[in-house]
Amino acid sequence: MTTLSLAKAINAGLRRSLGSDDRVMLMGEDVGALGGVFRVTDQLQAEFGRERVFDTPLAESGIIGTAIGLAMRGYRPVCEIQFDGFIYPAFDQIVSQLAKIHKRTDGAVTVPLTIRVPYGGGIGAVEHHSESPEAYFAHTAGLRVVSCSSADDAYAMIQQAIASDDPVLFFEPKRRYWDKEDVDLEAIPTLGLYDARVVTEGTDLTVVAYGPMVATSVAAAREAASEGTSVEVIDLRSLSPIDFGTIERSVAKTGRLVVVHEAPVFLGLGAEIAARISERCFWMLESPVIRVGGYSTPYPPSKVEQYYLPDIDRVLDAVDRSLAVQ
Repeated sequence: MTTLSLAKAINAGLRRSLGSDDRVMLMGEDVGALGGVFRVTDQLQAEFGRERVFDTPLAESGIIGTAIGLAMRGYRPVCEIQFDGFIYPAFDQIVSQLAKIHKRTDGAVTVPLTIRVPYGGGIGAVEHHSESPEAYFAHTAGLRVVSCSSADDAYAMIQQAIASDDPVLFFEPKRRYWDKEDVDLEAIPTLGLYDARVVTEGTDLTVVAYGPMVATSVAAAREAASEGTSVEVIDLRSLSPIDFGTIERSVAKTGRLVVVHEAPVFLGLGAEIAARISERCFWMLESPVIRVGGYSTPYPPSKVEQYYLPDIDRVLDAVDRSLAVQ
């Protein structure tokens, strides 16, 4: 076991993928000598050379467009979008080209491209550096969308994403980059890339979260336990497809569900989960599904972001409201 931060775990996963497959290459703004703004690709250029780990112009549509061409020719490029809010110039390439090529060619062409996206708030950043755009891409058929929440998962999931023949958007919760955990660098993953994970077991209520909100939800569950409420926390891990089976089994046990994410509640991932679970588990639910998330406003200035981001108190308030319905 090796103690790694989430950022270092992704670095280790990238190193292992580069070492095991000569078709893998890393590209993006400052990913080479600098190692990325969060140092996630630190030392990888020195180890694997400039032809496999290289800096690109400051042009996201060009980065993704070039990577699509490389993927169509048999390479497995991994692109870094430096910050979440910078992905929009590449939006057309991703949803109009990347997502459609496999279907458009009747399966003849695969596009094994991984796009790494540091996302979410909580780091005191300026405008367009703290957004949560995952729902845009989860809505687009042809794309796989995943988000890690811990170092151990990050290490396995980045390798699974790179090995996938489908295009994968890999959302990394940037405020969790420095959270550390023991990681077994030789372990064989027990979960598939698109499987949800039960983080803490409980009997009174289920909380589903992903990315940066998993740690917040676990902390809320711990607080609820001190008051006699048993909360089960599920880390969604995959946002498209969604592992509804794991959620359904938990709701069948608890009868209550709260969904938590940083992105605005309006038309967020929580809306889809609430709708599906209400359809499939209607007779099991003891109260309506409750969603906790960001407000329907542009992301605020960093000095007041703590009022925007869901915290333990907002999760516990949702738990209390759900349990109040008898």
